[in-house]
Amino acid sequence: MEIRRSASRGHANHGWLDSYHSFSFNRYYDPARMEFSVLRVINEDVIAPNQGFGMHPHQNMEIITYMLGGELAHQDSLGSGSVIKSGDVQRMTAGTGIVHAEMNLSSTEEAYLLQIWLTPAQNGLTPSYEDKHIDAKRKHNRWCLIASQDARNDSLLIHQDVNLWAACLQGGDSLVYHAPKVRSAYLQLARGSLLVNGELLLKGDAIALEESIDLNLQAESDVEVLLFDLPQV
Repeated sequence: MEIRRSASRGHANHGWLDSYHSFSFNRYYDPARMEFSVLRVINEDVIAPNQGFGMHPHQNMEIITYMLGGELAHQDSLGSGSVIKSGDVQRMTAGTGIVHAEMNLSSTEEAYLLQIWLTPAQNGLTPSYEDKHIDAKRKHNRWCLIASQDARNDSLLIHQDVNLWAACLQGGDSLVYHAPKVRSAYLQLARGSLLVNGELLLKGDAIALEESIDLNLQAESDVEVLLFDLPQV
């Protein structure tokens, strides 16, 4: 069970964008942190009011945006347009190529999110887009399936053998993750402080498991946590 502390991540503050990188990204390069299984990017982004990413291209990547606070407006070359808010999750299959923009249109409030990239099971897919609102009750002291390769349980469809789970625990509450066999796992703590198998995690910390094991979670404060059930590669 490898613990990856928040402070060990790459960090770039561009003024309009304050970003922490769990894996090598842009100017942050660490050969030991290139990817984990098919998980290529987890960026914790804070976007200033009236700022954002202008139109830019992606190709052959599954991109998930998990909103933690504020709002983010999305436009793309498919004609998709939406505003996602706290509690919303967005999936974009870049496939053969897509161009999109993400903007914080608020004049007062920051947009706070996790941007996640997964390598797809195959290249050259038809680009597509979807978003969903995940009711807080579905994540309250339980695992809620956010994204999967078969879109079961009203999850987002991703083109890879990955199950992305999320849970929100109140301080003092506990939760168990029963690990499937012959899988890897990656846990990312988005908020709060959490004991995992007796190890204390703080906001931004993560656990990487080459071979998945059962995890016992005990919330020290109110927490929000993501868990990736991943193929062993």
